[in-house]
Amino acid sequence: MMQPIGVFDSGVGGLSVLKALRQALPQEKFVYVSDAGHAPYGERDVTHVLARSVAVGNYLVQSHQVKALVVACNTATAAAIAALRAAYPALPIVGVEPALKPAAARSRTSAVGVLATRSTLASDKFQALLQAQSPQVRFVLQACDGLAAAIECADAPQIHALCARYAAALGPVGSAPGAIDTVVLGCTHYTFAADVLQDLLGPDVALIDAGHPVAQRTANLLAHATAVQPAHTDAAAWVELWTTGETQTLGGAAKRWLVGTGLARHVEIA
Repeated sequence: MMQPIGVFDSGVGGLSVLKALRQALPQEKFVYVSDAGHAPYGERDVTHVLARSVAVGNYLVQSHQVKALVVACNTATAAAIAALRAAYPALPIVGVEPALKPAAARSRTSAVGVLATRSTLASDKFQALLQAQSPQVRFVLQACDGLAAAIECADAPQIHALCARYAAALGPVGSAPGAIDTVVLGCTHYTFAADVLQDLLGPDVALIDAGHPVAQRTANLLAHATAVQPAHTDAAAWVELWTTGETQTLGGAAKRWLVGTGLARHVEIA
């Protein structure tokens, strides 16, 4: 039996990471869990996020015997990845964190915007990451209350309104001296609003997310740990979708963003 790679998020945002993982590892099987029944993580306290992340991690390990675990959520990574690694020291576990260093390296104006959930920005892990960056780079942090939820339910007018509000709150953007020319998408949900944000911010602003670096890190960890399996012709058969919330939400999002994959099943995770 081929062991799958487990991937989880508070909702549909982690599908952006799953998409990158499937591109990097087309021969692998994946089990994705949306903990939508206990979301949003980004606007809840750290105790709640830690408890839910450990519960979902336990479910993936014990019920699906995953050979690797990807925490496809910035908020969950900040709150719980240390606990998950302590619980499963032999399991490759990859988390997501805002791509501050790549953004700083890319910026020509030395000004970087960070769009993220309030919980991520307030976390000790993010603050430590921020302090480790060059003092020559100015970071403008913007909490995006409600944006992940709007993306979760595919509310296009609300997505546009919130993106417009938070893009404007960053201040001057573009290639002029001192303006923000690089913006970090610090929540996996926000990748699915990238087109809207790009239109609002303009062509001179680069958007940076973490999907591809996470996929590459996962591939590197597995390269010497597992035998390469032949690629399967039916890619949809190699993704299982589970949710603690409404199956229609996850299934619909998967159909939009993961071509050929849309069947989601409900699961209770205590």
